[in-house]
Amino acid sequence: MDRRSFLAAGVATVLASPRAIAQMKMDEMPGMDMGGHAGHDMGAAPKSAAMLPEGQALRELPLLANEANAPRLFRANLTAEPAMVRFAEGLDTPILGYNGMSPGPLIEVTEGDRVEIAFTNRIPEETSTIHWHGMPVPADQDGNPMDPVATGTERTYSFELPEGSAGSYWYHPHPHGKTAEQVYRGLAGAFVVKPKADPIPAEYRDTVLVFTDLRLAADGTMPDNTMVDLMNGRVGDHVLVNGQKNPALSVPFGTKRRFRFYNATNARFLRLSFDGAPMTIIGTDGGLLEAPVAAKDVLLSPAERLELIVSFEKPGTVTLNMLDYDRGWMGAGRPADAGLTLLTVNVSDTPAEAFPPLPEKLRPIAQLGTPAVSRRFVFTETMTMSATDMQMGFLINGAAFDMGRIDVVSKTGQVELWEIVNKADMDHPFHVHGTQFQVVEHERGGQVSKPAYLAWKDTVNVARGETVRLLLRQDRPGRRMYHCHILEHEQLGMMGVIDVQA
Repeated sequence: MDRRSFLAAGVATVLASPRAIAQMKMDEMPGMDMGGHAGHDMGAAPKSAAMLPEGQALRELPLLANEANAPRLFRANLTAEPAMVRFAEGLDTPILGYNGMSPGPLIEVTEGDRVEIAFTNRIPEETSTIHWHGMPVPADQDGNPMDPVATGTERTYSFELPEGSAGSYWYHPHPHGKTAEQVYRGLAGAFVVKPKADPIPAEYRDTVLVFTDLRLAADGTMPDNTMVDLMNGRVGDHVLVNGQKNPALSVPFGTKRRFRFYNATNARFLRLSFDGAPMTIIGTDGGLLEAPVAAKDVLLSPAERLELIVSFEKPGTVTLNMLDYDRGWMGAGRPADAGLTLLTVNVSDTPAEAFPPLPEKLRPIAQLGTPAVSRRFVFTETMTMSATDMQMGFLINGAAFDMGRIDVVSKTGQVELWEIVNKADMDHPFHVHGTQFQVVEHERGGQVSKPAYLAWKDTVNVARGETVRLLLRQDRPGRRMYHCHILEHEQLGMMGVIDVQA
């Protein structure tokens, strides 16, 4: 179904089941104005006139302090709480932050470490969790929606990170019905697991860049989601890097810099390129590739991560720019992202000291074997509209998320082939909890293609009209989630539960 035509014509569709519905009264929903009902226009949210400062020195994310005195143990505290920050001159913005900041503090540990993080929820009148996105943690430590932490209470997340788990992970809340709001209000942070022996020379350094986006009202507050936000996922007016708009980084020419890119937005697709600086991909969600791969541009759907080496070969100014990417859009207000500058690198006339070469081989990646079972997951959308309400759903295999329902039963150690079929009208990034998978095939318009490289992933974009096939294996028992990582779509039903049995 062409939902853009639906919006224009107001034609109702038939819903698969009552559970496939998110029902919204027109006079109760922000962004709706249906024949005199209270609210705003159904189109895009008004653009903020607030001007954010640009060109400030790129800030390094503060490290979360390790309070343990024992080797191979990381013990710390994280609190989700209201805070006040100033993004624009003269405007104070209420946010949610981890330890009072957004993005939250950077967590750095080493594979083989034991992690114990005491989490306190101080969000008024809301449950929360911490989901350790992409990390190989036990199901009861995963921070999934079935394990909420009530406001005013504390719980400790404890897990050990096995050998070979080095990678660029992140953490964010996952309470049922509140994930999208808590993330866009500020709750997200990077979690880097270092290898015991890093093949990337230390001279390349290691710079974390967390991409978020921001929408501000005229008074500095963050407006609630509109109907267009619910349909497409929330996309802000400003793209931030480590909480700053277009910050600046200064390097001598000849510098080779390692960057970790994190797409921590609710719904923004980031197609990125450095103007005049060659990029080399060295890692994805679950760690390093087998060998470096040159790239002219990269695409990160929401929740994806990449590790890159960027070579600043000549003096001058190099910018990290957004390129156009059409991921599908319903209604008004499709963001005009092409040409946005996210980071400015000032390359000085002073030459850098010689850098050691990047290794030709980074690490081995064992291919997952022959699958024991195959599964198929189909993404669809449904919507009906009347004079008083709208009912919409984002579905997997015709059903919306039900916390009390098991959708898939699997076995620990069992290799499976998952076929993700997107019959919806926009791209959907697909995330599986508890494991990393290997993408083996893309199919679109009858054309089958292989990935450019073998990699460990926990999130993959499934373009509209595309089928993605992946191999995965769950090694820890318990209930896990799989879902679209456009967070508004997750909340409106595009999520399921897999029960992994020993």
